[in-house]
Amino acid sequence: MLLKYLYNSDLAQAAYLVGCQAHGVALVVDPGRDVRPYLAEAAAQGLRIVAVTETHIHADYVSGARELAAATGATLYLSDEGGAGWQYQYLAETPHRLLKDGDSFFAGNIRFDVLHTPGHTPEHIALLLTDTAARDAQGAARPMGVFTGDFVFVGDVGRPDLLERAAGVKDSAAGGARQMFRSLDKFRALPDYLQVWPGHGAGSACGKALGAIPSSTAGYEKLFNWALAITDEAAFVAALLAGQPEPPTYFAQMKRVNKEGPVLLADLPAWPRLTLDGLEAALAAKLPVVDLRPAGAFAAGHIPGTINIPFDGSFVTWAGWLLPYDRPHYLIAADADPTEQELDRTCGVDEVRRALRSIGLDQTGGVGSPALLRQWVAAGRSLQSIAAVAPETLAQRVQADEVTAVDVRAANEWEAGHLPGARHCMLGHLPAQAATLPQDRPIVVHCQVGARAAIAAGILQAQGFDQVETLTGGIEAWAAAGLPVVQTDPALAVPS
Repeated sequence: MLLKYLYNSDLAQAAYLVGCQAHGVALVVDPGRDVRPYLAEAAAQGLRIVAVTETHIHADYVSGARELAAATGATLYLSDEGGAGWQYQYLAETPHRLLKDGDSFFAGNIRFDVLHTPGHTPEHIALLLTDTAARDAQGAARPMGVFTGDFVFVGDVGRPDLLERAAGVKDSAAGGARQMFRSLDKFRALPDYLQVWPGHGAGSACGKALGAIPSSTAGYEKLFNWALAITDEAAFVAALLAGQPEPPTYFAQMKRVNKEGPVLLADLPAWPRLTLDGLEAALAAKLPVVDLRPAGAFAAGHIPGTINIPFDGSFVTWAGWLLPYDRPHYLIAADADPTEQELDRTCGVDEVRRALRSIGLDQTGGVGSPALLRQWVAAGRSLQSIAAVAPETLAQRVQADEVTAVDVRAANEWEAGHLPGARHCMLGHLPAQAATLPQDRPIVVHCQVGARAAIAAGILQAQGFDQVETLTGGIEAWAAAGLPVVQTDPALAVPS
C-alpha cells in the first residue's frame, strides 16, 4: 500500500493519494480543483487513479472531485447522508456510487469503511482505511487509519457554525454542535492505534485551534484534543461555538459550487490582456481592479480606484473575502513589464490563476502588467500614494482628536488589545462598512503588524476617502513603544 500526503498551504488543505501497488490503482481523498499534483504523483508511482472520494461538501475551496473524474474516468464515491438538501447535483453523467453509514468500497486491496459523522456539516463522512493484504498474527485484516476530513483535526474538531454564519442556514449552529457531540462517540470507539488523517491543518478557518502537524492518532486525540475531553453536551456545545473566527464570505459560494458541480477548468475562458482603455472602463464601471504588487510598492504609487491584495501567502483568503462572485474583476500583475507573450511566465499569472480558481473566482476579466502605471502617468494622470505614521506621532494626533483610528483585525485580536478610541472594522467587512466612517478627517488604519492595514487603506481610497494613512508596524509597534492599549479580555495580551 502507498499513502501520499498532498498539502495546499494557501488553503491549509490536505488531500491524500492512496495506492494499491498490487493492482496498480489509486484513490484520491478530498482533492482540490488543481488536479495536476494528484495526476503527477500517480504517474510517478505507476498508478492509475480509478476512484475519487470526499468527506463532505466543502465550504473553503472548490472540490477537484469532478475535475479529477473527468480527467481520469474515475468513479466518484460521495456521501448520500444528510437529507435532501445535501445531495450532489452534478452526477448524472459521471460514474459514481453514493455512500451511507456502514457502507464499504475498494480500490484494489484497500477497503474503505464509511462512518457518518455529522456536525461540521449534515452529510459529513469519515473513511476507515484497511489494507486487506496485511494481516495480524491472528490472520485478521485491521484498519490502519481514518480520513477524518473536517470532523476531527489535530487538536480540534470541525466548527458547526459555518452553515449558519456563512451559508445562511438559520438556527443550524447549535444543532450541528449537538450532532458533533454525538459523532465524537464514534471516534472514541475507534482503536487508539489508528492513524488520524485530517482534511486541514493550522491556518484553516474550518476550526479555531488546529494543530500544525499533519497527522495524529486516535489515542493521542482522546488524550489531548480539547473537544474530546468534554463529556457534558451543553458544555460541549457552548465551548465549540465560542471563539470561532469570522467565516470568509466566499464560504457560502463554495457550498453552492461544490453541491451543484464546479465548471471544468477546460471550459473556462482564457484571461484577456488588460489594456489602459480596458482598465479605465473597468474603473468607470466600479468593477474591482486588483493590484497584486507588494504593499510597499502599492503605497508608493498606484492607480486611483485600484485596490491592493498582494500575491503572497494570504492572497487566497483576502481575495475570497473581498472580490465578488457575480461580476468580473481585473488584475495588475506584480512583476516587471513582460511582453504580451511572456505575461503568464514572467508575472506568475499561472499561479495567480490557480489561486483564484481554487476558490471559484473564475470571473477574471483581464490581466495587465505594471506597465499600466507608466501608461497612466504618460496619459497625464496622477498616481495615489498612502502615507505611514509612526506610533508616537499617531498617539499625539489621537490625543488631540485629529484622526480616526480604524482597527481592521479580527474580533479576538481586538479584544486582546486595541488603541484607545479606535473604531473596529474587520478587514473582510470593510467594503460594506466603510460608509459608516467619517470622511472629513484623516483615517489611520492598522492591524497587528501592517499587512492587512495596507489592503484596507487601498479599499478606503477606492471608495473615495482621500485622507488615509497606515500605522507603521501595527499595534505591535504601538505596544512596543509603551503606548496605552485597551484590553477587553486581559487574558489575551497584545505582544510588547
